Amino acid sequence: MRRPEPGPELSMEGDVLDTLEALGYDGPLLEEQALIKAVESGLSSPEFSELCIWLGSQIKPLCDLEESISSTAGSEDIESFQLEISGFLKELSCPYSTLISGDIKDRLKKKDDCLKLLLFLSTELQALRILQKKKLKGSQLDKNNEIYQEVQAICDTLCLPKSTTSDIPVVLSHVESKMKDILSKVQNNHIGKPLLKADLSPEQAEQLERINDALCCEYECRRRMLMKRLDVTVQSFGWSDRAKVKTDDIARIYQPKRYALSPKTTITLAHLLAAREDLSKIIRTSSGSTREKTTCAINKVCDLLSVESRLEREVFVPWLCSQIFFFPLFKACF
Repeated sequence: MRRPEPGPELSMEGDVLDTLEALGYDGPLLEEQALIKAVESGLSSPEFSELCIWLGSQIKPLCDLEESISSTAGSEDIESFQLEISGFLKELSCPYSTLISGDIKDRLKKKDDCLKLLLFLSTELQALRILQKKKLKGSQLDKNNEIYQEVQAICDTLCLPKSTTSDIPVVLSHVESKMKDILSKVQNNHIGKPLLKADLSPEQAEQLERINDALCCEYECRRRMLMKRLDVTVQSFGWSDRAKVKTDDIARIYQPKRYALSPKTTITLAHLLAAREDLSKIIRTSSGSTREKTTCAINKVCDLLSVESRLEREVFVPWLCSQIFFFPLFKACF
C-alpha cells in the first residue's frame, strides 16, 4: 500500500492509514486517495460511514457502551447518524470538542474533523484491544498461580519437600507416588470405595463443571434466603424491653458468627472425585439420630418466632440455631 509523502498536511492521513492497517481493517479506505476522497465527502461518502460503523462495532463490546453507531438507510438519515456518532463519542469522552459540541449538522463537514473522528476511533480501538489482551493474559496467569498454590498445599499436607520446579505435572507425579506409598501402609477399606467409579472424559468433566455451576447458583440463592431469615429472626429478639438494653451484647455475640457465614458454596468437581460411598447414604432430617444433634433450648420459644410450618419449627430453626451456636445469644436476650 502506497503511503502519502511526509508533510504536515498529510500526517493525519498517514496515522489513520497505519492504524487501520494495524487493526486488520481490509476495506476500500486503506488506499490513500480513497481515504482522502472519503473524508472530503464526509458522511455523504458510504465508505466513510461504513468505516465509522465498523470501528464502532469493534469498540462497543470491548468497553460495554450503551451508545452505538448503526448503519444508515440513506441520505435522509445522515442527521440521525450524526447524533449517534456524537452520543458514542461523548460516552468515550472524546477530547475533540468540535466533534461533540456545536451545531450537529456542522460537526463533520470539514475534512480535518472527519480525520479526527477516524483517528480517535481507530486509536481508541487499538488501546482497548491492548488492554483486553493484557487482561486476558493476567487472568490466565492468575488461574495458573491459583492451580500451583493448590498443588503446593497438597504437597505441604503430604509433607513433601519444596519442589524446585513449577511444572505442575512433575509435582503431581510426586504427589501420586507419595499417595501410593501412604495407601500401601493402611488397610484396604481405610478410605472406602469411591462414589464415582467411572473415568471421566474431558467432555464429561466440562459438562459436570457446568452442572456444578448451575447448582452453585441455586444453592447461593437458597443460602442468601436462609441468612436473611436468620437476620430477621435475630432482629425480632431485640423487640422486647429486656433485650433492648442488651443490644451491644447481642451484636457482640451474633455479628462475628454472622460474618463467618458465606452465601457462596465451595463445592467443586474435586469434591465429587474425592467422595466415598458412605456419602450417598440418605438420612432423614427428622430422624431421631439427627434430631439429637440439632435440638437446643431455643426450641421452647419457637412459637415466638412466628414460623409458618411444622417443618420449619421442628427442623429449620433448631438446625440453624445449632449451626451458629445460638444458645449464648438466646441467653443474652432473655
